[in-house]
Amino acid sequence: MPEQAASILDIGIISAVGIGARQTAASVRAGIARISETSIYDKRFSPFTMAVLPDEVLPPLDKELEEVVGLTSRQIRMLRLASPALQEATKGADRIGEIPLYLGVPETLPDRPKAVHDSFLEHLGTQSGVRFHVAESRLFPQGRAAGLIALKEAMLRLAAGTVPFVLVGGVDTFVDLFLLGTLDMEDRILGPTVMDGFVPGEGAGFLLLGSPAMVRQKGKKPFALVQSVGIGFEKGHLYSDEIYKGDGLAESFHSAFSSISKSVGKIRTVYAGLNGENFGAKEWGVAYMRNNDRFEEDFRLEHPVDCFGDPGAALGPMMAGIAAIGMNKGYFQGPCLAWCSSDRGDRAAAVIYY
Repeated sequence: MPEQAASILDIGIISAVGIGARQTAASVRAGIARISETSIYDKRFSPFTMAVLPDEVLPPLDKELEEVVGLTSRQIRMLRLASPALQEATKGADRIGEIPLYLGVPETLPDRPKAVHDSFLEHLGTQSGVRFHVAESRLFPQGRAAGLIALKEAMLRLAAGTVPFVLVGGVDTFVDLFLLGTLDMEDRILGPTVMDGFVPGEGAGFLLLGSPAMVRQKGKKPFALVQSVGIGFEKGHLYSDEIYKGDGLAESFHSAFSSISKSVGKIRTVYAGLNGENFGAKEWGVAYMRNNDRFEEDFRLEHPVDCFGDPGAALGPMMAGIAAIGMNKGYFQGPCLAWCSSDRGDRAAAVIYY
């Protein structure tokens, strides 16, 4: 079944700079950043600088889930983050019980249990009160690129015509002592003595998708269209012994561009998954140079992680959502390319147009 374009019908986002998609998009447009010292200390006894939401703005854990054995503190926070964003994305949806959710979640650390188990989907339905089709839903545990990989699978599902809508999302948080400690030992967290590092963040993003034909039939007006998604794999990734060449991101760009007509036009805006670490900037340079004929000379480059920190597996849907809002409101031009790179090999890029 070939991939076809998908209409973005609604968007839900929660981030350090916004409780809602429109507030997050407006904050990123204005360059508002909410990054500050926390009460968690690193190996040098300095406070970590992070971009996190105040605990009081998140909904409490559902009482039914308080009895669940095995829920980690990270999973609980992810449920609390995802719930309002999922509610926002589905507030106007019909036939929720028929809609599957394809959800991007964190990569699993070596020699550690899975960051998220399949039961997370059922728990999310309980926490949010959104009764999506759990049995048809899937988790994508590929980290930063996971949400865009899920987006590609959702587009294939819509093209098959077996469902009227698909939800795509991503959720993650770095508020986890073991995870922070691991990254700290690797000198990956930005701080007074670490310049090649990133600001840990958190968040959730969801997109409600429908096929363009069905959307026209129902007379709905989408925020934007996802024209294509390309996927690549970087053999020389951050934790590999192989030579890092930047092939994976370049491959995802090429795949995304080859799936659409040149009549869509050249890319005028890029939402980049740059998080402050040098390896991301290097591979972006490689991917751009190998595909520079698909970009306008004066394209606009946005890296919203500067505002809300690195939200891990939530980044792809969050960027796709704020890009769709920006094009819909007309404060920047499409087509737009949004791309993400995971810590390990997965890479993905999406072309979005209004």
